[in-house]
Amino acid sequence: MVMFDLPVQTSEQRKDYRRFRKALINEGFLMIQYSVYVRVCVSKQSAGYMEKRISEFAPDDGIIQSMMITEKQYNDMNFITGEFKDDVRNTSNRTVIL
Repeated sequence: MVMFDLPVQTSEQRKDYRRFRKALINEGFLMIQYSVYVRVCVSKQSAGYMEKRISEFAPDDGIIQSMMITEKQYNDMNFITGEFKDDVRNTSNRTVIL
């Protein structure tokens, strides 16, 4: 899970924000809330590698945080307000075994 708060006051900062968000999406992340993106990794080692990749395209300004949680912990998330979205973000169906 990647959470970020990036400044968007200048045109350069907005450009950095768009680049970062697009890079996350290209790496397979899904937005679950504004500035909160998730991606399934097959192991802790691959999650660590993904963190390293993110640090390569992360902008210098702002704050970017990551948190590793298990798929079980993610599936146990409770909705306090808002509507449950019946899509791949909230199920374990996004895991494909070949």
